[in-house]
Amino acid sequence: MHRFLLTPRWWGINIFVVLAVPFCLFMGSWQLGRFEDRVDSHREAGSARPAEQTAAPLDSLLPVDTKTSGRLASAAGEYGEQLLVPERRLDGVTGFYVLTLLKTDSGKAVPVVRGWLPGTADPAKAPAAPGGRVEVTGALQASENSGTKGVHSQGGLPAGQLGVIGAASLVNIVPHDLYDAWLTVQSPSDGMTPVPAAAPNNTGLDLKAFQNLGYTGEWFVFVAFVLFMWFRLYRRELETLRDAEAGLLPEAPAAKRV
Repeated sequence: MHRFLLTPRWWGINIFVVLAVPFCLFMGSWQLGRFEDRVDSHREAGSARPAEQTAAPLDSLLPVDTKTSGRLASAAGEYGEQLLVPERRLDGVTGFYVLTLLKTDSGKAVPVVRGWLPGTADPAKAPAAPGGRVEVTGALQASENSGTKGVHSQGGLPAGQLGVIGAASLVNIVPHDLYDAWLTVQSPSDGMTPVPAAAPNNTGLDLKAFQNLGYTGEWFVFVAFVLFMWFRLYRRELETLRDAEAGLLPEAPAAKRV
């Protein structure tokens, strides 16, 4: 009754199933692992940094990655050009960042967000940076881009304002070599509010993470579909053989004689 499973047609079907099921299981497990990795990265990025964390030299933490983003970095030099970063929200209130370029001893400049103030960006409201040589400690942040949440990427800002904090946005504004990173001071002065460090890029439970989860479900559905179709074909073949043995199938018409 089951000899049909050894026919060339069923050898092909069986080989396909034997190869397809492990492949789909592997791909589903891989996509699930990618989702779990993103969840772990999200938890790590959202975990609070130790309060007693010692600041490390800025150069030792570059380039910025998921491990160094948010770490306390230190740099020494003199403050230079000051810019305002408008339309930045903090605790549901719209205000602006006070950003000052720190010309470090290495010869490069690093943008330093010295604090946040509520209201419309106004140079008269922004306190002047300390003069002379200073040592600055702040949370390290990766450069922003036009896709970063909360940035003003449309352009058209007045002189002295900056929409996106990053070397690419500053290269045509200031005459210094720039670090591809910025610092946010966690203990600002002059009545400014500290700007908290943002989570590293690509570490949140974003669309990509849920795409991985969706693909996981799709691969496991493929496994069920392959097994269902194999069983359906097997059952139909078996029923056909049983009907033939019972004489329930119509006889093929006899060939006409010429």
